[in-house]
Amino acid sequence: MIYESLLAFAIAFFAAMPFYGATSGRLSGFSRSLFQIYLIVILGLYFVWCWHRGGQTLPMKTWKLRLVSADGGPVSVRRAALRYLLACLSVALAGAGLVWAAFDRDRQFLHDRLAGTRIVRSDN
Repeated sequence: MIYESLLAFAIAFFAAMPFYGATSGRLSGFSRSLFQIYLIVILGLYFVWCWHRGGQTLPMKTWKLRLVSADGGPVSVRRAALRYLLACLSVALAGAGLVWAAFDRDRQFLHDRLAGTRIVRSDN
């Protein structure tokens, strides 16, 4: 999760550059809200694309993990987007969905249960 956070920070950092350039670095009120939505969308595009394309982000490849649908098949764009939105909600609720995994019989995150996805070990 730390590796994923580092990569997400780098993506957000580079995605922020044009936005800061366009606003001269002055974010307040509406522009701040727009900036936050912009970053959530950019990060969402990254995660959804990676999960749909091959089931893995770069850190997931490092740890030999893969995201699959509950039936073991590839993850659709719709399912990946749902997982991303539910994961954002889970983190926003003080990580409640992450704590869920400690009590889940299959050690799945709440957002995986609700989105119909699961993380499995990968051979490559």
